[in-house]
Amino acid sequence: MQCCADVLIYPVKLAMDYERDSIVTPDLNSLKTIIAQAHGRNRADAVIKNVTIFNLISGDMQSGDIAVCGDRIVGVGERYDGECEIDGSGLTAVPGFIDAHVHVESTMVTPFEFERCVMPHGVTAAVCDPHELANTSGTAAIDFFLESARRMCMDLFVQISSCVPATDLETSGASISAEDIKKYIDEPYSLGLAELMNVPGVVGCSDAVLEKLVPFYGRIDGHAPLLSGMELNAYLAAGVRNCHECSCLDEAYEKLSKGMHIFIREGSVARDLDHLMPLINLKNAQFLCFCSDDRNPLDISEAGHLDKMIARAIAGGADPLAVYRIACLSPAVHFGMKGRGLLAPGYKADIVLLSDFNRCEVAKVFKNGREVTAELFKLRSDPPSFAQFTNSMRRDLVTAADFSYRSAGEITPVIGIQEFSLITEHLELALPCVDGMKVACSDMDIAKVAVLERYGKNGNIGRAFVKGFGLKQGAIASSVGHDSHNLCVVGVSDEDMAVAVNALIASGGGFAVACNGGLTDIVPLPVGGIMSDIKFEDLTLALRRIHDSVKLTGCKLESPFLQLAFLPLPVIPFLRITDRGIVDVAEFRIING
Repeated sequence: MQCCADVLIYPVKLAMDYERDSIVTPDLNSLKTIIAQAHGRNRADAVIKNVTIFNLISGDMQSGDIAVCGDRIVGVGERYDGECEIDGSGLTAVPGFIDAHVHVESTMVTPFEFERCVMPHGVTAAVCDPHELANTSGTAAIDFFLESARRMCMDLFVQISSCVPATDLETSGASISAEDIKKYIDEPYSLGLAELMNVPGVVGCSDAVLEKLVPFYGRIDGHAPLLSGMELNAYLAAGVRNCHECSCLDEAYEKLSKGMHIFIREGSVARDLDHLMPLINLKNAQFLCFCSDDRNPLDISEAGHLDKMIARAIAGGADPLAVYRIACLSPAVHFGMKGRGLLAPGYKADIVLLSDFNRCEVAKVFKNGREVTAELFKLRSDPPSFAQFTNSMRRDLVTAADFSYRSAGEITPVIGIQEFSLITEHLELALPCVDGMKVACSDMDIAKVAVLERYGKNGNIGRAFVKGFGLKQGAIASSVGHDSHNLCVVGVSDEDMAVAVNALIASGGGFAVACNGGLTDIVPLPVGGIMSDIKFEDLTLALRRIHDSVKLTGCKLESPFLQLAFLPLPVIPFLRITDRGIVDVAEFRIING
């Protein structure tokens, strides 16, 4: 067998020739070359020999070769000779996996590091929504992601953020209007409008919301937890086509019955695969996709990505044909990604070779006919600068007194968290008071939580209580707080809460842990206060270290910082906290504490 390491089939990215959702259109001479190689008259540029090919149409396993010309497959099953040949004996070939919905920022690394992190897991394409960075920096964030996509190895489609800010119940760093997004309508590296979180704005026919929908009608991503009945009808009639927020079967079945595609999510906090496993069958597969949404590099390193979702679904009894269709073909069809999702002549040479089919053990990954290796990533042009997104903490230092909580009522609203779920409970509890101030109580598993505006606009501090973190001492703080990304802190000591918050203000953002009046650990996230500027391997080590520090507080949550990060998100039921105060999501209003 010949080695392909030194064979350049096509440039990593043909930006000038790239067409929306498609592969490069060949000229006349290139087309003749493609046909000659497919026919076997000429040697193929590359051939994966003696591989088992999983056919996503029939479900059959076929032994043979896969021939590649340039960036596309030209032959499947028959025997081919190649200028470059790879031995596929003992391996099973499937199409590259497509992550149907992801916030790259939630991996806490920049787009160039994101692809290095996920492509070895078989992910060759992803549909991202940059609204996390957009909430801190406006359309500059969308431009940054689009420019990154043009230079990356994987296919990163950048949906145009629809809800910046997500609501008017919080202070955001930026605002994106309908006029702002007009320039992106025909953007070739975008497939449509990103998740539409403002359900009341849609159902209530807000002009400011609907003006964003009209140019993207029919290609709008959804975000509609627990939405049903006529409100769901109205939301779908607005042109929304999918939802990644289903957490129970009844919700998913209703949405499916009304033509909505369901994205089964397995993030670091929101883990819906087990709940939605009964959906996965051949009848439903064409209406289902897999997505990661918000998944940090530590979880990717230790628990995998879409590859492990596939393995768990098959282990749970799902038909492998349905599972692999959901991972590969369904998202390609749903988003109109021509030339993706199948191992077939004329399709992109995005190929995953598996050493274990049922366990989805990835042995090799090919993108555009090139093996995904460290050498491939070296061929990229330089990443776009992220300097404009640094130094984003514009808040004065705080003191312990800033976290005092005075309330005259006997009963206090308390946010009840459930691990591995984004849904919170609206609890009403009697809390202890000291000198007229309500305080945290570790015996009741009640901690204080605060959200602090960090853009230098108003200095707001929202205060509340939360049950479920398990803290016995100290505090943990984060500048990752979906979606406006104000500073968030939870603790049982006001002094430690101040120490943790001040450390993040000084560092430009990140994660911090404080105990006994001192800083225990910190992981800086200087890019917009939400992303690291280091390699994902180094960030993984730092996250592992700070998670060990969190355990010293008594917290038992597997992903404490991500659980904290979703407490300020006022578009998911039932009780939330923003810099403006406690939010009753069902009523969509600020309530008194």
